[in-house]
Amino acid sequence: MKLLIFFLTATFLHAAEKPNILVLYADDLGYGDLGCFNPASKIPTPHLDKLASQGMRFTDAHSSSGICTPSRYAMLTGRHHWRDFYGIVNAFGGSVFKPERLTLPEMLQSQGYKTATIGKWHLGRDWNAIRKPSAKKNGIAPEDFDWTKPIPDGPNAHGFDYAFGDEVINFPPYCWIENDKVLKTPDTMMDTAKWKKIKEGNWECRPGPMVTGWDPYQNLPETTRRGVEYIKAQKDAEKPFFLYFAFPSPHAPIIPNDKFDGKSQAGPFGDFVYETDDSIGQLLKALEDSGQADNTIIIFSADNGPENYAYERDEKYNHWSAHPLRGLKRDIYEGGHRVPTIIKWPGVTKPGVINNALVSQIDFMATIAAALNYKLPDNAAEDSHNLLPLLKGEVETVRTTHIHNTKEPYAIRHGDWVLIDGKGTRNAEWLKRHNYPDDKKGPVELYNLKTDLSQKHNVAAKHPEHVTELQALLKKIREQGHSAPRLEK
Repeated sequence: MKLLIFFLTATFLHAAEKPNILVLYADDLGYGDLGCFNPASKIPTPHLDKLASQGMRFTDAHSSSGICTPSRYAMLTGRHHWRDFYGIVNAFGGSVFKPERLTLPEMLQSQGYKTATIGKWHLGRDWNAIRKPSAKKNGIAPEDFDWTKPIPDGPNAHGFDYAFGDEVINFPPYCWIENDKVLKTPDTMMDTAKWKKIKEGNWECRPGPMVTGWDPYQNLPETTRRGVEYIKAQKDAEKPFFLYFAFPSPHAPIIPNDKFDGKSQAGPFGDFVYETDDSIGQLLKALEDSGQADNTIIIFSADNGPENYAYERDEKYNHWSAHPLRGLKRDIYEGGHRVPTIIKWPGVTKPGVINNALVSQIDFMATIAAALNYKLPDNAAEDSHNLLPLLKGEVETVRTTHIHNTKEPYAIRHGDWVLIDGKGTRNAEWLKRHNYPDDKKGPVELYNLKTDLSQKHNVAAKHPEHVTELQALLKKIREQGHSAPRLEK
């Protein structure tokens, strides 16, 4: 009897434990780059394929935007970015978070979590706080900043107990920032001539301060090392952890390290994806080795579709990074914002399940809140839907509508239909190579994704009733300021 009581008590305590949460967020990764999403992919991704076999793979998951900053903001707030802004944070740009905006890590802090972010930030800081009075207006030389001072309004101001990384791999300052201070003082200007030769495309690095000896090739290895260390250090911690690991890759510059050269059949970009998958393998192994895997929710996704180097890659290697979708990063078409997404939630998701329901990264916040019995206030996560019933297999869908936008035009998805309320961007050579018809006529574009996932046939002229319906729905959701079911009266 005592043994039974002990067993039941231990089981109850284990079930009552709050799960750790690990978010793995890739940068400019295409829907068709992973083998588990595209069997024809020429890039091996063994660790992500294994994760998909252990968890739930989503075929219709979306970011809020086709570019970096807005997608990250929406994911970390449960709110569409376009309610507040459209573009990215430029070099030395300010924070996109208002002080009163509840973030996912702030919510988790209130529930007893240790929170950390490692990798790319790209959500802004108050750089003016360390800019010297003697600096020219908006000066960006090393001597224009007092690097001994803390940089306010960064990750630590918005819910993260610990932060390590850089701003963006191709933005200044080119140095490591731990919490709110640089680890080494930038003492020179960025000069790509001092770096090892790039392997594909262009450096695309914006000018600005750099630490002498800075090596962008070490960005992914160093952040991975830090991530592994952080995960292992939580083994005996009293609090559960939330780690938002934001990869610098495979975002340009495309710089796989030498040992990964030739690992794919899609050129250096493919090798960079392979290296990213290897990094994910190291992080997941750290979870396993530290005995924390069985109590950790793993969420993998990406901020948007692949960069426009994908056009050349398609022609040269016959690998289309957004397969089977139309569009890339910045585009309003599916390839710009439909992203590979996997969730492994021990005790909730079943292994190897393929889920075809429409979901969004914006939904992560309401889902985690529901799991923790946290009541979201009305002025938080206004567009976030609770995916928990979907993850448990209790329902077939949670949301029927989603709005995408980089700037103009907007696109609204409702059921199988998607309306682009304007005209999307075009690459004439790619369209011709993939046998797309000439559909330049008409003020808007309408597609039925059930029968035309590749968005080849604009049927707006044939279905004006759907155009009118979706335009009205788009207007309603934009004007009412929310779309979360809990806020519907």
